[in-house]
Amino acid sequence: MANEEFTDAIALLKADHRMVAEMFAEFETTNSAARKWAIAQQICDELKIHATIEEEIFYPACEGKIDDDLYREAFVEHDGAKVLVNDIVASGGEGEFFAAKVTVLAEEIEHHVKEEEKPGDGLFTQAREAGIDLVGLRDSMLARKHELQEQAKNGGLPPAELAVLTTEPA
Repeated sequence: MANEEFTDAIALLKADHRMVAEMFAEFETTNSAARKWAIAQQICDELKIHATIEEEIFYPACEGKIDDDLYREAFVEHDGAKVLVNDIVASGGEGEFFAAKVTVLAEEIEHHVKEEEKPGDGLFTQAREAGIDLVGLRDSMLARKHELQEQAKNGGLPPAELAVLTTEPA
């Protein structure tokens, strides 16, 4: 299932990053409450899909080949975002903190993207230098992404599942 649109897995993930950044920018400039809610739902679906393909396919391929701290932080950052994603979706676009939650989610995602894309020692650079089969990963990730996009269209995605954080007191 080769796709020439994305040269490799990193190109695919970076394209997702840019698309979501554009959606966050649109959210900030939109005044319509209904449009804000529609954009927020789209952002949440895209982030669920992106996190899933990273956690199921990309990150496991990186395990043991990149800095362990960076690897673990990526999962924790995802879980932090997932908490907000689930809260935003559950809000139905209502409540005095709705827009603030989307804004904080945007800030968390911006930080996460910087960690992944950081030149020199970011997660993507380390993955590339480790010699991981990024073309093979792209194909697997695209196949899974298409499955999840179909699921989103045909009834919706379930709430994002936390990978490493718990909501229970320690």
